[in-house]
This record gives sequence, C-alpha cells and structure tokens, in this order.
Amino acid sequence: MKKYVLVGAGGRAEFFYGAMAKDYRETCQLVAFCDVNQTRMNYANQLLEEKYNHPQISTYLASDFDRMIETEKPDVVIVTTIDRTHHTYIVRAMELGCDVITEKPMTMDIEKSQEILDGIERTGREVRVTFNYRYAPHNTKIRELIRDGVIGEVKSVHFEWALDTQHGADYFRRWHRNKANSGGLLVHKSTHHFDLMNFWLDTTPETVYATGGLHFYGKENAEKRGETRFYQRAHGSEVAKDDPFALHLEENPHLKAMYLDAEKEDGYQRDQSVFGDGIDIEDTLGVNVTYKNKAILTYSLNAYQPWEGFRVHFNGTKGRIEAVVVERSYINSGGEKADEGSLEARSIRVLPMFDAPYEVEIEDGEGGHGGGDPVLLQDLFGVPVEDEFNRAASHIDGIKSILTGIAGNISLKTGQAVKVSDLLDIKLD
Repeated sequence: MKKYVLVGAGGRAEFFYGAMAKDYRETCQLVAFCDVNQTRMNYANQLLEEKYNHPQISTYLASDFDRMIETEKPDVVIVTTIDRTHHTYIVRAMELGCDVITEKPMTMDIEKSQEILDGIERTGREVRVTFNYRYAPHNTKIRELIRDGVIGEVKSVHFEWALDTQHGADYFRRWHRNKANSGGLLVHKSTHHFDLMNFWLDTTPETVYATGGLHFYGKENAEKRGETRFYQRAHGSEVAKDDPFALHLEENPHLKAMYLDAEKEDGYQRDQSVFGDGIDIEDTLGVNVTYKNKAILTYSLNAYQPWEGFRVHFNGTKGRIEAVVVERSYINSGGEKADEGSLEARSIRVLPMFDAPYEVEIEDGEGGHGGGDPVLLQDLFGVPVEDEFNRAASHIDGIKSILTGIAGNISLKTGQAVKVSDLLDIKLD
C-alpha cells in the first residue's frame, strides 16, 4: 500500500482525496494535507470524515512542506496547487524522495519546465500528469479509429472548443484571470486539448502561430457594450444581484466553506467580477499548429458561448471523422465531482472516401469529463492493468502539451510563428 500526501486543498483536491477515501482504501493510504490556508484544510478534513467516513488526517502549512515529507514519509505527493507553484512542489517532492502526481498543466513556462526536467534527471523520480480527457470513451475511440487507419493518414484537423457563460466565465472570477498564475487559457485549459491532439495523432507539435485577445470579459469590453454598473466582487454587492455572471458564494455551502470562510487567512476572493479591471488572459483564441508528421491543426477556444463542448473534424487520405461532444455546464467545485464535464450528447461519424457514412458505437462512460474521471482514478490508484492506448501521461506528455500553449503565448506577444524545438532542449518523441 502506498502512502500519499496532497498539497493544495482547493477546488481540485477532493477529486483525488475523495477517490482514495471512498474507493481505494486497500491500495492507498492518505496521510496528510498541505496548503497555505488552514481553514481550507480543516474543511477538507471535515469532508473526509462526514462525507467519506474517513479519519481526519494531519495538516501542514505550505511553509512546513519539508517537515511534512520528513514526518509522514509518503511515497507519492499529489500536487493540486495554483499553477504557478506546481514546479516548486514537484521538484522539492522529488528531491525528498517522492514520486509525484500533478494536476494539469504540469507547469506554465519554459523555465519551470526545465526545472522539472532537471529535477527528474537529478533524482530519478517519476511524475505523472492527470489528463482525464484521454480516458473518456469517445476520445479513446477517436484514438483507436485513427490508429487503425480508418481514414488513412490524418492530414488536417479542425478543433473548436466552446466554454459557456457558466464554466467559461469561471476562469475570469478567480486566480486564473492573471496569466502570471495560470499561463492563460492556452496553457491552463488548452493543455487538455493539445494533449488530446498529441494523443490522437501520436505526434509532436513543431510550429505554432496564435492570435486572440480579451474581447468579451473585462471592464473595458463591458463599457464598450454600454454597461455602466460595476462591482469588484459579488459578495456584499447590490449590483451583483442582477448580474447573471456573478457567483454568490454564500448560496453554495461547499463554496462558502472552501473559499468565503477561508478568506480571513489569505485574502483570496473566489467571486471577483468577470467585468472588472486587472484581467490579463485571453477569452478568444485561434491557433494554427504544424506537427512533426506534417498534419496541420486549426484550433479555436472561446470562453463565453451558449453551450459547452467541442467539435473536431479529422481529414485523412481515406476519409473524414466528425465528432461532436456536448458537456453539461458547471461551476468548478460548485457541486458533485461526477457532474464536472459530464455529457449531454456525443457522436462520432466516419465518412469514408468512397463509401456511405456511418455512426460509430461508443462505449458508455459514467462520471466527470465525459466518463474519463473514474477510469483515470482507477489507473492512478487501483491495481495496474495493461492499457493498449497508453493513456497514462508522463512528464514528457505534460511538456508536449504545454509547449503548444507556451509557444502560442509567445506568438501572441510577437505576432510570429514559433518553432517548438527552439523553446526547450529535449527529445519529445
């Protein structure tokens, strides 16, 4: 049985500690939480006890991370902190003799990526990145169809991802709204999508060109549309009561306990106005990518749409695949984990070059992220089984994914295409 500690007791943490406490007690021993906020850790312990019937565990403030490792002697550290600190805990955990499981994105820029690579080489430890979308049955089926040559060699892909006015807006209420914390949506969110492209096509990004900007959220954009009433945060604001984009923490017991009640310690406000000042990430993005196998991608991400999900079209030498996935809207940490990214509809259609189109049967999957969450958790914490699709993502997969987003961010600044090989001296194949 492996021993685990978890650093970062915020919105994504329960996905991991809840699974260990509920379904994987025979293979996992969860021994400690670590966070900058004691109130938030106390609430996580309350959930462990009341929701999962699991004994409360030790808590350590972030400044005591080393002491936690020395005292608890974990085999694995799970990192679910703010993105800009991922590398700090990943590297230090490895230096102290632990393997690491980290939330996506693994990190957010080239310098931090190099620190992780150097740490792995220095310590010989293992880092896994939790790309749950790989495990969704429809995404695995797409990989299978392409692998089996159903449409020949894929030459181009059009990939459109829509974030709606509930989930998409949520990135502009919280710490993600600042690129220094999250790397922007091209790194924080699109890491999922760029990883899917690498996974589907079994290739590596080569050249990236990106355009986009903050075109809907933010105070300036709201003023251009004629808005005259503004607020800094929803809590305590009369103006926010009439704003459909406002998040009212006091109305959701879970969000209240995790964030509003914890503000007294670190001042973090989870319910900032999406039409406030200070937002410096993009909400409208277009990216062109050329891959090592010479396939090309046209990709778009918009964070203010009336629906949530994606459309992707693959054009091959023997035909075409068209997939549509509609996800149920949600607020991060606003409800049950199984609701986050669960499906309303999905379809995969194959259009052979010289034959009749047909619908592809897809295995049913339950749980969040299109049914991928439970399969990922089994892969992380259950008894290992052979996976013909190699969905377990390594640090190399983590870097391949974020390199597309990092190159996209550089392209946004310079207006020029960026060669991925110029960014990091590492063999990605």
